[in-house]
Formats: sequence, C-alpha cells, structure tokens
Amino acid sequence: LKIKPDFADAYNNLGLLFKGEGNYGVAEKHLSHAIKLEPDNAEAHSNLASVYESQGKLDLAADCCKTAANLTDDFDDARARNLHYQSQMCCWNESSEFASVAGLLGLSNNAISPMTTLNLDESAARNRLRSESWANQYCTPYSLPVLPLPAQQPAKLRIGYFSADFRAHPVMYLMCQVLAEHDRDRFEIIAYSYGPDQADPVRDRSRAAVDEFIDVRSLSDLEVAEHARANKIDIAIDLTGYTEHCRSGIFAYRAAPIQINYLGYPGTMGADFMDYIIADQQLIPPSSQQYYSEKPLYLPHHYQAQDDSLAIASETPSRESLGLPEEGFVFCAINSSYKITPSVFSIWMRLLDRVEGSVLWLLKSNEWAQENLLKEASVRGIDPQRLVFADKVSHDVYLARFRQADLYLDTFVYNAGATASNALWAGLPVLTKRGEGYTARMAGSLLSSLGVEELITETEESYEALALALAEDPVRLETLRAKVCAQRETSPLFKTALFTRHLERGYEQAYERYFSGQTPAEIVVESIEQASASGHALEQPLGEAGDSGSW
Repeated sequence: LKIKPDFADAYNNLGLLFKGEGNYGVAEKHLSHAIKLEPDNAEAHSNLASVYESQGKLDLAADCCKTAANLTDDFDDARARNLHYQSQMCCWNESSEFASVAGLLGLSNNAISPMTTLNLDESAARNRLRSESWANQYCTPYSLPVLPLPAQQPAKLRIGYFSADFRAHPVMYLMCQVLAEHDRDRFEIIAYSYGPDQADPVRDRSRAAVDEFIDVRSLSDLEVAEHARANKIDIAIDLTGYTEHCRSGIFAYRAAPIQINYLGYPGTMGADFMDYIIADQQLIPPSSQQYYSEKPLYLPHHYQAQDDSLAIASETPSRESLGLPEEGFVFCAINSSYKITPSVFSIWMRLLDRVEGSVLWLLKSNEWAQENLLKEASVRGIDPQRLVFADKVSHDVYLARFRQADLYLDTFVYNAGATASNALWAGLPVLTKRGEGYTARMAGSLLSSLGVEELITETEESYEALALALAEDPVRLETLRAKVCAQRETSPLFKTALFTRHLERGYEQAYERYFSGQTPAEIVVESIEQASASGHALEQPLGEAGDSGSW
C-alpha cells in the first residue's frame, strides 16, 4: 500500500485478515475504504456484509449482499446470503423471492454456502447438490500421502473432535457430557479447537472432559491435518461442518483415516473426504441415503447427543415476570428467527385467533425480526400484543422458563434441534411436522426416541388440528405432559451413558471396516437392549453392564 495507496484489493484483504482476528471495527474501516476506491468491487461489498453480520448489523449486511449480487450476474453466494439475512429479520417480502430461484441457486459451479438455504429449501436432493458444489469449489481434496494401514489395531482408539464451538454453544451443551462419558479403557479423546477462545464455564467443562485440548486457531488447515496425523488420530469428528468458523480444509487434507460429519452442520457435506454421517433411521430413512454423500452410521435410538446432567434453575420464573398471562394458553415457539416461515406463522396466528386469551411466546432474536413479526401478526388480524418476546438468559433459567409454556410449536423446513430437546428436558410437549430433509426430521427423531410419537404429524393440516385440539383439551394435554415427564426418566433419549456406548460401538465398527481393508458402508449399531435380549456376543468386551446402561 505504500507503493500503491489506491490498491483496493489490498484493503479488501486487510479487511479479511482483521475480521479473522475478530477485530471487526478495523475490518470495516479497510473494507469500506476498498469500496470507496473501487465502488464496483463486488467481493469487497460481500466481505463487508460478513463483517456487518458479525456485528449484528443485519440490515447493513443484507444491503451489502444485495449490492454485491447486483454488480455481477454470477455471485449466487451474495444472493443466498442476502436471503438468509432477510430470513433472520423475518423480512418475508424479500425472502419470498427464493421460490423463483430454488431450482437454480447454488446448483451449478457458482457455489453458495449450503447453510444459507437450509431454512428455505426442504429438498434433500437440492441440498446435496449445493453441498457438493461448495465442496468442489472450496474444499478440493489436497495431496498428502495416503495414511498407511497400521500393522495392528491400537489398544485404544484415538478420537479427535474438531470444532469451532468448545464454548457456550448449542453443540457443546449437547456434547460436553458425552466427551466426559467416553470409556477411557478403550478410547482417548482429543479436542481440536479452532473457534473463539471464549472464556465461559462450558469451555472450561469441555477442556476437563477430554484427555488433550489443543487450540489450533493459529495453524493452517495443512498444519492442523499434519498435527492430527502425527498425533495418530484414528477417527476425526467434524462438529462444525459448513457453519461459522468452518475449517473443512483440515478434512480435505485427510487428518485421519476415518472422518465423520456430526451434529454441527445439519445435512450432508457433499465431500468425498467425509466417510460417515451419524444419524438414526428416523432422521435419514434408508430410502433417503441417496441424498447424502457420506455413509450413514445409524445409532439405535436417536442421533442427537444429550446431556442428562444439565441443570435446570431451581426457581421457575413466574409468568408475570416473563410477560405471560396468568391464565391464558401459552404457545411456545422460542427458536431462531430464520426458521420461521410465512406458512408456519400463519398457522400460529390462526391458532391464536381460535384459542381465546392465548399468546405466542417467541425469542427476541433481533430488533428487525421482532418488528416484522408484530407487523405480520397485525396483517393477519391478530393483536400484536399477543406476541411475547423472551430475552436471552442463562442456560439454567432458559430451561426453567419452558415450564411456564403449555405447548411447544415446532417450525417446518428447519426444525428445532437442541431447542426441542431442551423443551422436552424441561417437560414441555413439542409438536412437530415431519418433512423430507435432515432439518425437517430432527424433532421427529427426538420424539420417537422419547416414545411420544403422537406429537409427530405429517402435514400442515394435521399439525394445526392437533395443536388446536390440545389447546382446547386441558386434560389431554396434561396427560401428554405427564407422559413426556415420565418418558424423560425411562426412555433412551436422556441417557447419556447409553448414547455414548452406542456411539463408541459405531466408532469401533467403522474402524473395524477400515482395518480389514473395507471401504465405508452403512453401519447399523445394535442397541444394547437388543444385544442383551438376543444374547449376541460382542467381538470385544466393552466394559461391565451397570446402572449406566453400558455394555
């Protein structure tokens, strides 16, 4: 820049470097200067949008993406991100345009970040194509020597969990106890952290739950992959996928002989270097395997890790303190705003219209979403005051306040995942509609494992009808709530040790295939209950049976 002070690309790259360090103010200054020097620089506008998003300035982020998309015809990622920002703000006038481009956006060599359209498109086929296009463009497998097959199986499998989210994050709230529950006689657990070094109790807990905690933020993808190889990681678990701070390049270098996509990204990564995806047969039915590039590693009850030690605040906040009516029916839909679509919101408003004195309890995601949802309620003939917005609170209080709701209403294209399990953990019935893709089947998987399949519907009509029926029949609803609470104690859903034993058996079966020279293929883990009932002998001892439900 001393040589060429008007070099816009250098300012653009400086902006990216400072954004990567979390210095958003300086990043914004450099990117804005790049745009001042070169107003038609679509890439700089797009990068500035990313900085604005990190600062919570969604309206400015959307404007920048719209500008970037208008500057060139082949910038689908900017178009997709604009739609995603609009969805976050519940600005449906803009986001409704997705229907006209669903069959085109991100389906060619002009890749988009696959995460941006998961809430808009339920098509599992198109979502696989978008992931493949992204992987082909940005995650091309790199050349490192093929990992040699060991002469003998290791005494303990070394499992590497790679994540940007070893912190107070939904993924780690689910995973922390699983990390701690792993059988140290058979496994060594190593955490590779490349996300923010966020000081909080969850990060401290995750550090304590593993055998090694390695912060690799300063290392390149190649260096992380080489470190994992030198560290003799047998199985690498990508807990981030294509979400924020993703480092898919680590896996493109083949950090471990077996690589698994799990939990963080709700769908296929469409990449040749990912061998398995952890699932259950409710989440990914056998008939839907064609929509996933990975082979399914089927767990017997449910795919989603749970923490059966999560604390719920001992004191439940009063309805009055939460802004809820003392007597009215409370429909709860506390969830990310981008998951709310016009069709599901219309159903919710019809329910408010038919259930006198009822309210809809939502999450205060951002100022634009709140304002737009209030307007949309009014357009549908509902007093905006019947929408109540919940502030973000500590996790234990967040769990406790679910007890003041009567029924949780799920979203359709993109279900509640961690939120649904949190509501069930607190004893709140969750009503869902099961759809086609991964994100549309998450809550159904949880409810099936919990043994309350009667809360799973298949159509919008049956979803609305059941919600109304439960709101009008307090005895039936209370019976259902009692069942949820009882099943919480007895069903597999909230038995972390049991889940971990099944997960470990899946890892072992994947490694057995690799060690015997077989390519990845569908793996179905037999449940401990089935193994015990059938008298099946396991290939190797996996500990003593005990109260925890382990083998």
